[in-house]
Amino acid sequence: MFGPFKPVRRAYHRFFNSDKGLVRSLAGIIGSTPDNLRLYKLALTHTSFARQTSAGKHETNERLEFLGDAVLGAVVAELLFKKFPYEDEGFLTEIRSRIVNRESLNHIALKIGLNLLVKVDNSGHSMRHKSVNGNALEALVGAIYLDKGYNTTRQFILAKLVKPHVDLHQLVNTTANFKSKLIEWAQSQNLEIRFDIIKRKQQGNTTEFTSEVYIDEKPIAIGVGLSKKKADQAAAEKGLDFLNIT
Repeated sequence: MFGPFKPVRRAYHRFFNSDKGLVRSLAGIIGSTPDNLRLYKLALTHTSFARQTSAGKHETNERLEFLGDAVLGAVVAELLFKKFPYEDEGFLTEIRSRIVNRESLNHIALKIGLNLLVKVDNSGHSMRHKSVNGNALEALVGAIYLDKGYNTTRQFILAKLVKPHVDLHQLVNTTANFKSKLIEWAQSQNLEIRFDIIKRKQQGNTTEFTSEVYIDEKPIAIGVGLSKKKADQAAAEKGLDFLNIT
């Protein structure tokens, strides 16, 4: 009786089981079962994958990434504001930047296993997508915010991202102006030093800068950041490591 419908039923079960596995994985990461699964699927769809598979409109996680970035920044800012009541704006901005920068978010995304769920085009030059997991984490935050509201999202950020994966004590004790430190060292050694922005890469609504630092016209380190200042700081930090300056 049901013979003609067997292919349809098999396709349905494959689809259902696939979604069931995704829901289970997301629940393990988030701490609660997703309500609007479509939002989370979108959060996990990198632009390279959408361009590869979509014939019509390209739905990617870039808009959710934009929203998640804002929510993540607000939650971390509130945390730092309350935890360090006597520190100035510059200190709070620096610590927040180190928590939510691309390298940190990529690291956290790997720790929670988000990389296993992200849909990205792995053919050809896949190494271009170095920030895909950090971007997806921001998009996930955006999806949780739309699906569950601010309070649940705030709890997810604090309990699942910051508390287990961010060492605030270490961040505070190692915070320094690396660029100033490297410049002071170079001047003390009578060496010329300069920083050059050698690359600008547009990623959705943001621009990723690559800075290279030179000592006596010799390149010693490269750093990446979402502003020229952050890229210079990243390059300086690596330059200090390269020169073994503590």
